[in-house]
Amino acid sequence: MLAKIEKISPLSALAIKNIDEEENKPVDFLSFREKLSFANISHPDKKKEWKGARIAIKAALDAINLDYPGFYKDEHGKSYPMNNYGNVSLTHTQGLAAAIFHKEMPVGIDIDYIKEKVVRLGPKFLDPSEMDFLNNDPLLYTIAWSAKESIFKCQGRKGISLRQNILLSPFCAEDKVVKGKIYHTEFADHYYAVKVEQEKDLVLTYTIW
Repeated sequence: MLAKIEKISPLSALAIKNIDEEENKPVDFLSFREKLSFANISHPDKKKEWKGARIAIKAALDAINLDYPGFYKDEHGKSYPMNNYGNVSLTHTQGLAAAIFHKEMPVGIDIDYIKEKVVRLGPKFLDPSEMDFLNNDPLLYTIAWSAKESIFKCQGRKGISLRQNILLSPFCAEDKVVKGKIYHTEFADHYYAVKVEQEKDLVLTYTIW
């Protein structure tokens, strides 16, 4: 999937960045707290992924004419703007980092490579009713995994099981939107719509409104 910046609406934008291409780019825009966090990352790959995600969210913010406020993680590991304005979600996979921002609504984003082994992992993250319509198809399994990850990141709380608490409605490879819900929790059922984009061996999903 090629690097891109997409303005989804006047309120929202996303960006995908090639991590290796961004490795030597300056990050003067980071907040003081983020610069400390960045300096304390010792693993080279994790350092590149962290930096790529911040460059991606900066690009998304630029697309809707917002300043970069800096971001922090709460006790659940969900990122929030330091100025408490808007909602963000970050993700990365091999070679790529992606981010989405919305001025008003919670968001979730995920990007994954399509791999055969995801079918074997299906029982760990899928309800039996979901496996019935996914037909052992690696593409459909990857979309299901990614969509559930996007929903999980959007809701922003630990303790939600992809298999037991997130249920997807039936979908096929041609569908551009997947529907799902969080259920069997102490909260009322929450319903989500997830946009699906596929390019070659990559799947990108993100929550829409």
